[in-house]
Amino acid sequence: MMDLYHEKLHQAQDLLAAYDLDLWLIVVRETAEHTDPALKLLGHFSLTWPTAIVITRQGRALALTGLGDDEAVRHTGLFDEVRTYTQSIGPELVRLLSTYNPQRIGINISRSDVSADGLTYGMYLNLCDYLADTPYRERLVSAEQFVTALRSRKTPQEVDRLRAAADLSMRIFAAVGDFLRPGVSEYEVAAFTHAQTQAAGAITAWDLAHCPGLNAGPNSPWGHVGPSAEIVRPGEVFHMDFGVKLNDYCSDHQRVWYCLRPDEHEPPAEAQHAFNAVKAAIRAAAAAVRPGVVGWEIDAIARQTITAAGYPEYPHALGHQVGRSVHDGGVGFYPRWERYGDRPYGTIDAGMVLTLELGIRTRFGYISLEEEILVTADGCEWIGQPQEELWLIR
Repeated sequence: MMDLYHEKLHQAQDLLAAYDLDLWLIVVRETAEHTDPALKLLGHFSLTWPTAIVITRQGRALALTGLGDDEAVRHTGLFDEVRTYTQSIGPELVRLLSTYNPQRIGINISRSDVSADGLTYGMYLNLCDYLADTPYRERLVSAEQFVTALRSRKTPQEVDRLRAAADLSMRIFAAVGDFLRPGVSEYEVAAFTHAQTQAAGAITAWDLAHCPGLNAGPNSPWGHVGPSAEIVRPGEVFHMDFGVKLNDYCSDHQRVWYCLRPDEHEPPAEAQHAFNAVKAAIRAAAAAVRPGVVGWEIDAIARQTITAAGYPEYPHALGHQVGRSVHDGGVGFYPRWERYGDRPYGTIDAGMVLTLELGIRTRFGYISLEEEILVTADGCEWIGQPQEELWLIR
């Protein structure tokens, strides 16, 4: 069986014709400071000098590197040919392109998707200078849709890694549930979660200071913030937004508990109603997911479900891609808001792994769920066991 990077390389070659590109061109330099997000799909690279990675519709993969970077690139085993230069990449790049005479050259520029916008403006200007006296300058086009498809359509090995990350995060959520008790602070829960993650040989899916995101009761800061000094209290909910990165792939889920008062055996009806509304909105959205639907339409279903239950709209998108990054770029379940650019209008494809997430701010605290789904040929399936009921802290 081919390794994961060869699997993605073959997928890239197959997708070029579908997106009417003759050649995909990645241009980077000093990747320790700034790398192209798309480069990570093809392997681990540490490049110092300007480098061009070229994938052709004819099924060829080539690299043009500064002399000294070339041996490490050869050792990846990904490329049919590795060429080198010493003084300037420009003349050698023109010679390489002349070999294939591509009519449409995809480069990684995008106004909407950070994951498809890896070519810096400075390198773009340099590229234009290199190609100034050639026909190729006018043949540069955005590779956004191609890169989105390559990143979004997960291969079998990618799905296996995403499932493994989700399974680990589910075990850590269960351990946190056993750890929770009245009086425990968000700081203590974060430290416990970090220890569990490290012991499993993983790292947090986003930066350690903000993962997990925790909300103990209604006074805890909401949003993309780290843990606070708030504590678990009877009569309030505890919310956790958390994911791991395992073997380079991420998970992203949210779970919620209610801390029983001494005289209670179940959550108050008001808290239960909010949980049920969140769960119903996610289930209604999931039931409508299938290849070919437009992202914003799924978001609209969840939005209509939650408002029909008497709650306000959530102030963010319903869901994003998950993969090598916890927010993996590309098409998602985005509302038609300017902040999401063109991404709400993309179609959902089989092989995508996305979240479904929304919540309600209540007097008990933030009641929110986040589930992951894999889009299949005729619908979707869960990645990670979804939360079925409001968990209890006794």
